[in-house]
Amino acid sequence: MKRFSRLFFAAVLSVVLAAPLDARVNLVHSEDLVPTPQQSRAALIINKVLERYHYKKIVLDDEFAGSILKSYLEALDPNRSFFLQRDIDRFAVLQKRLDDDLKRGRLDTPFAIFRTYRERVDERVNKALTLVEQSFKFDEPEEYLFERAKAPWAKDENELNDIWRKRIKNDVLSLRLSGKSDKEIRTVLRKRYEGLWRRISQFNSDDVFQSFVNAYTQSLEPHTSYMSPSSSENFDISMRLSLEGIGAVLRMDNEHTVVQKTIPGGPAEQSKQIRAGDRIVGVAQGLDGTMEDVIGWRLQDVVDLIRGPKGSVVRLQILPKSGGAEGALRELPLVRKEIELEDQAAKVRIIESLDGLQGLRIGVIEVPAFYRDFRAESRGNKEFRSTTRDVRTLLQQLDKEQVAGVVIDLRGNGGGSLTEATELTGLFIDSGPVVQVKDAFGKVEVEKDPDPSTVYSGPLAVLVDRNSASASEIFAGAIQDYQRGVVIGEPTFGKGTVQTLVDLNRFVSEDGEKLGRLRLTMAEFFRISGGSTQLRGVVPDILYPTADDSDKHGERSLYNALPWGHIQPAQFQPRAVTPVEQLRTLSLARVGRDSGFGMLAERERLLREVDQQKVVSLEERKRRDETKRRDKILKDQKNQFLRSQGVEPAGDEDGEANDEANEKETDAISRIQLNEAARILADYIRIAKEPKPMAAMRD
Repeated sequence: MKRFSRLFFAAVLSVVLAAPLDARVNLVHSEDLVPTPQQSRAALIINKVLERYHYKKIVLDDEFAGSILKSYLEALDPNRSFFLQRDIDRFAVLQKRLDDDLKRGRLDTPFAIFRTYRERVDERVNKALTLVEQSFKFDEPEEYLFERAKAPWAKDENELNDIWRKRIKNDVLSLRLSGKSDKEIRTVLRKRYEGLWRRISQFNSDDVFQSFVNAYTQSLEPHTSYMSPSSSENFDISMRLSLEGIGAVLRMDNEHTVVQKTIPGGPAEQSKQIRAGDRIVGVAQGLDGTMEDVIGWRLQDVVDLIRGPKGSVVRLQILPKSGGAEGALRELPLVRKEIELEDQAAKVRIIESLDGLQGLRIGVIEVPAFYRDFRAESRGNKEFRSTTRDVRTLLQQLDKEQVAGVVIDLRGNGGGSLTEATELTGLFIDSGPVVQVKDAFGKVEVEKDPDPSTVYSGPLAVLVDRNSASASEIFAGAIQDYQRGVVIGEPTFGKGTVQTLVDLNRFVSEDGEKLGRLRLTMAEFFRISGGSTQLRGVVPDILYPTADDSDKHGERSLYNALPWGHIQPAQFQPRAVTPVEQLRTLSLARVGRDSGFGMLAERERLLREVDQQKVVSLEERKRRDETKRRDKILKDQKNQFLRSQGVEPAGDEDGEANDEANEKETDAISRIQLNEAARILADYIRIAKEPKPMAAMRD
């Protein structure tokens, strides 16, 4: 299971060398890393805010203090590559007083741990710089455990030295496989480890405090976090500046920057070449700028490097998830842009002349996000743009086209406005509740459809995937609870909690004191049937085979996620009984013969194989063979499917694919799940028209 430290705290990796590598760096000395009076006051306030307002009730005792310490150590050293077992034993003694210290605002223990951490990293970086200069043999049978999150802490320096010898050997081999010369490899790795020192040697007590408080908050659950005063100020500045990015949510996994998801309408999503799980290992500015190796960088530093003026080019060096630890690097140029409302607007298409539709025309409305132009609304513009307004117009357009049914495509929709989720549901039901919201004090509010009219009452399907989250889950859950339509696809993300930003300065009377901000989980969404969307998400009526590995994705993959819960159902009246078993049987038979789903299933199998791999060979021939094996499987399956659809594969071994060929290929693959959803809806329409037995009619 991926630990929360890889989502956030690997970004606090700190490296300080005994002697400065660069005299221009403003080194923060270890003895200067001590807590300030402001941080002590902030700690006391954070304790009270969490105890009073966090959705999960906490008791700051020895047991919880143990969880905080464990989280903090994983935050600093997620891959167990720096601390020794004797350090861990000594920290365990400090744990016994941690809860009492926190109640008094004393922070000596976390700062003492951090100073030890700096010493250990200092030793390891010096060792790494020595190893970089050595020669390695890559024809010997040797393996490297690169995933050490659950491995024992090294018992002594000799054991840790051997771990680092293999680590550097693996670094060298990875760069060698990407085509770099020995000289280039040494240059890259020297910069990598010296760069860690240059960045992190400037960390101050604010950085230490922030990393510790985040270990504290996320011992509760993954979505509560803290921003120090300096981080808050930088955040505000970045919001005011006209700096744009690539439209991707990034997280840390050990020392890699990983794409968690792409944002609809953003450059990353529009490129069709970046997927969740891909790792960003290099960033360069412009079409010919020097590629900066970012392995081991703090997450915020990588984000800052990716951001830039609108219209400028940033080049990313990507290590695709499907390639695993030994995969080949890929370089991708992207033009930075601001994601406009138009980029996320709902879009319509009609599917017809498709095998299995039996002449029916099926309308599709793609909803990339639940957007609402709050700025225009606040100005009094009655025609402000929103998801519900746009979908209403598209439904009216499809009505004129006389489609037989409608599919709402929510794949990749990460959510947005709760108001929009509620109002969009109202387009498909007469009236009634849509979602329940329970706060930290146990109070439950019911969000209801504000419009008693129904815009579309015909056959309906909702297509979701593992990246459909939050507001998407509210809409899909309500449609399923009302039995208003059939929900199809993969179990959704499972993000069923609500966060708010709390300024800690409001709790102190002194003007000008800056204590930072807390992103606080303070409520949870519940479906009208009573179950939460948290953790489990929405489980479709008809599951695609790509759902087999759904427990490794979304909220279910996060450490310490809040559990699924249940409250009293709301008062509502389901519309009808959906013939799920019949639809499932028909779909299963089709999917089993579909080369597209065969390709998707094989891709999922390879990704599971990559996820489960913790050890890689340090033998060059084996690494090359393994990369070729995976690439061949993926390529053969993809080409077989594309040719079955009359689409010539975009790339071959002799040249690069052009943009038009890539677009055709991407569109064909994206239609696999959508076309089956259309066929399922066609089955639904046909079954609804079949004569019913008398017994069924009486029911």
